[in-house]
Amino acid sequence: MSFTISHSQTLEGKVYGLVEKSGKTVKEILPGASVYWSGTNTGTTTNGKGAFEISTGNSMQKKLVASFVGYYPDTVTVTNQKFIEFNLKGLKQLKEVIISTERPDVFISEKEPVKTEIITQRELAKGACCDLAGCFNTNASVEPTTTNIITNAHELRILGLSGVYNQILIDGMPLIQGLTYTYGVSSIPGSLVDNIYVSKGANSVLQGYENISGQINVETKKPVQNEKLLLNGYLNSFFEKQLNMNYSFIPEKNKNIRNLIAFHTSQPALKYDADNDNFLDVPLLTRYMVFDKFMLNDKDSLGFHGLVGLRFLKEQRIGGEKNYKPENNKGDTVVYGQFVDFIQPEIYLKTGYRFNARHAITFNSNVFSHRQNSWFGETHYTGNQENFYVAVQYELKWREKHELKTGISVRKRNQKEEIIFQKFFYGKSYAGIYDYDESVTGLFAENIFRWKGDILQFISGIRMDNHKQFGNVTTPRGLLKYEINEKTNVRVSAGTGWRTVNLFSENVTLLASQRDIVIPEPLRAESAVNYGVNFTHNYEKGNITGNVSLDFYRTEFQNQIFPDYDSVPGKIYVTNFEGISNSNGFQAEAGTKFHNVLSFKMAYIFLDVYRIKYTKKVPLTFNPSGRILLTISYKPTNEKWHLDGNIHWYGEQKLPNTSQNPEIFRRPDHSEPYYVSNLQFTRSWNYFEGYLGCENIFNFRQEKPIISWENPYGPYFDTSSAWGPTKGREWYLGFRLKF
Repeated sequence: MSFTISHSQTLEGKVYGLVEKSGKTVKEILPGASVYWSGTNTGTTTNGKGAFEISTGNSMQKKLVASFVGYYPDTVTVTNQKFIEFNLKGLKQLKEVIISTERPDVFISEKEPVKTEIITQRELAKGACCDLAGCFNTNASVEPTTTNIITNAHELRILGLSGVYNQILIDGMPLIQGLTYTYGVSSIPGSLVDNIYVSKGANSVLQGYENISGQINVETKKPVQNEKLLLNGYLNSFFEKQLNMNYSFIPEKNKNIRNLIAFHTSQPALKYDADNDNFLDVPLLTRYMVFDKFMLNDKDSLGFHGLVGLRFLKEQRIGGEKNYKPENNKGDTVVYGQFVDFIQPEIYLKTGYRFNARHAITFNSNVFSHRQNSWFGETHYTGNQENFYVAVQYELKWREKHELKTGISVRKRNQKEEIIFQKFFYGKSYAGIYDYDESVTGLFAENIFRWKGDILQFISGIRMDNHKQFGNVTTPRGLLKYEINEKTNVRVSAGTGWRTVNLFSENVTLLASQRDIVIPEPLRAESAVNYGVNFTHNYEKGNITGNVSLDFYRTEFQNQIFPDYDSVPGKIYVTNFEGISNSNGFQAEAGTKFHNVLSFKMAYIFLDVYRIKYTKKVPLTFNPSGRILLTISYKPTNEKWHLDGNIHWYGEQKLPNTSQNPEIFRRPDHSEPYYVSNLQFTRSWNYFEGYLGCENIFNFRQEKPIISWENPYGPYFDTSSAWGPTKGREWYLGFRLKF
């Protein structure tokens, strides 16, 4: 179909679904439907009333696509109209798997001046995605990294910097911080994830002051909008098991209420030790999680809206020597092991009132607690944390396109950590109680300017926060987007960020080392400035579509805190570093899709992360000088099956200095380059989907990564020299049952 109406730089419209009720076809609005330009990675979603607004760019004629789970997608040829209405037809027999609609697997949001990659459920289905840390196998911007090989703790790195420098949000809320950081990214099951929003560098000031290298916002599934019932089961070749269930419903008495209840459990693997170092290759993990998401109306609807999320998590991890049993060996010096046990209840609230199309007020708040009991050999570590956060925000749309958001936020965190050495401690001096009482009150304002039909957009934002310990801190940021033409965008960003340090939860391997930890001075807040530029181009020729993206970001630290393993043998010094410490990150990425059947993507990442020490440039450890990612996906037109694969290549990495150790306990100064290949086959039958995959197909592994594994209570025992895969090839089998 096509329309011809007077020219407009902005196109508005609505998306409806056609459903059969009592023998009649009726129209229902579809909030959250995807609307995007065919042949590009840019698009938008509909609001609570099924309405959308999207820039037309400079093109006089192009194709606009609307899609929604459970409905056939529709394509409209656009020729200068102002308004379009989509009427999507329902899938009569639902032979297609819900995730197989025409929505792009990964696309770049057209709305944001900062480059934001949106990873959808369709992309997540290309891997097992057992947890959040496993959801980035096909993404080049985020690098999941193991921080403790014995308990398999992970972090998500952006721009080659530690995961502490990128802000992780759950439904837009800061819930992973402090003691929850160590295992937080592993505690969110992939089956609960709807979309993941990844942006590099400086971001909006609305969510806080902490994002320095970037931001990852995990959007959990919406009640009813996704499948009504999902069962997901998983088993790998180490015999680790997972089971997930999501159930959503609308109460009969109030159709404005939607509810999603989710359950997740992970059960431990068998004991494996392929490299015969007497240490388990895979920790024994037991996890139970219950989640409830309650929604009333939509945030873009007039009047009151609300969202309440509740989660309770209980987790236990056991790693170390094969015959380690916590009930018998906690705290002794006979059998070495690490034992982690914690519970974490949390609740978050997002509510507000929209007076009209121009004025709205929102109220966001969360409260969570974390109570952890851990053993690292003979070191007993306990940690308790209570967190409270609240933000009130006023929104004003002025002069049609511009928008002002301003408000106040309060954050409080009470944290107590205790470290006790049970027996032998080889001169360790850091036992004791570490109390931390943080209180931050902030004012923020952000203005979004839009000119020339959204061709030029600019965000200017500033925060002024008062920290109980560090006083007043100002955080300015600016983000600019210019649309060169309908297929080409340039984005520029710059801003500052700062954060307070949680030494032991953010550097958990400190507790596993037999070295003494020396903190000779009070640790101040870390601070940095980040600026970057991004170029994105989409292309379409016949049945071939694709995109090219180039970006460069630089981070300059004014103060950085890092464990120094190299300066003094047998000790780890933790100090403020106010010298030159920089990160340069360049990424080039190109993707192509043929006939909506076969797609390729290739990305190259160059990282130069270093500090100047005694006039000498010292690269940071465990940062590959270069990385390459290659992905390939094939899905025939009947969409009954698909094959997805990816290859990751890692360049050499600088390793910690072990030259002061006896020769038998030394390691090379740099790792060797290596690559890891993954493959998955997925088959669909009506409501059922089965998948079979293999990670690390060619079984590359770093042999015996633990220094002095023969004597874990000796002075040279060290688990911090792991730079590559340590568990080898992993087969897995799973299913998804959807209604």
